[in-house]
Amino acid sequence: MDISEAGTHAPHHEPHRSQHSGWLRASVLGANDGLISTGSLVLGMATAQAAPETILLSGLAGLVAGALSMAAGEYVSVSSQADAEHADIRIETRALRDHPEAELAELTRIYVHRGLEPGLARQVAEQLTAHDDLAAHLRDEVGIHEAQRARPVQAALASAASFTLGALPPVLLAWLWRGPGLGMAIVASTMLLLAVLGYAAERVAGGGGVKGALRVLLWGALAQAATALIGWLFGVSAG
Repeated sequence: MDISEAGTHAPHHEPHRSQHSGWLRASVLGANDGLISTGSLVLGMATAQAAPETILLSGLAGLVAGALSMAAGEYVSVSSQADAEHADIRIETRALRDHPEAELAELTRIYVHRGLEPGLARQVAEQLTAHDDLAAHLRDEVGIHEAQRARPVQAALASAASFTLGALPPVLLAWLWRGPGLGMAIVASTMLLLAVLGYAAERVAGGGGVKGALRVLLWGALAQAATALIGWLFGVSAG
C-alpha cells in the first residue's frame, strides 16, 4: 500500500486507559472510602444498640464530613502537583527565550537517546520547535502531557461526588430499616457493593476485575470487623 492509498483510510485511534488515570483514581478512592467508612460507622453504631435516630445522624454526619474531607484533601494534593507543573513551565519558558539553541540541542539529544539518527533527530526537533517549542519540551524533556495534567478542581469534585455516592447506601439503610437485623443488612450490602465497585474499577483500568474485587473486600471486611467490635464493646459497657 502506497502513501496515497493509506491516506484514503479513516484515521486509526486507540483509546488509552492512562489518559483517565486522574479522575479514575479520585473516583474509585472516593467511592471506596465513602462505602467503607460510612458503612463501618453505621455498623458500629448499630452494633452498639444506638437509637435509630442516632445511627442515622451518625451516618449523615460521616457522609458530609467525609465528602468535604475527601474534596479538600484531593484539592490540596493535586494543587501541589499543579504548582510543580507550573514551575516547570516557567523554567522551560525562560530557557526557550534565553537559550533557544541550547534547548534545541537538548531536544535533539533526547530523540537521539530514543533511537533516532542524529540528523533525523535534529530535523524532528526543529520541526517540533517550530510548531510548538514549549509543548515539545514539556512533553519530551519534563514529561508533562496535556492529557495527564493536574486538575485540582476536577479531582476534588470527583472525590466528593464519588464519596457521597459510596456513602449513600448505608445511610439509606439506616433511614429505611426498622427493627432488628440492621447490622447484618449493612454488612451484606456493603460487601456486595464493594465487590461490584472493585470489579468495575479494575475492568475500567484494563484488568480482569477479580483481583480488584478481592482487594476491596479484604479491607472492607477488616474495617467492618473493627468497628463492629468497638460498637459491641461500647454497647456492652453502656448496658
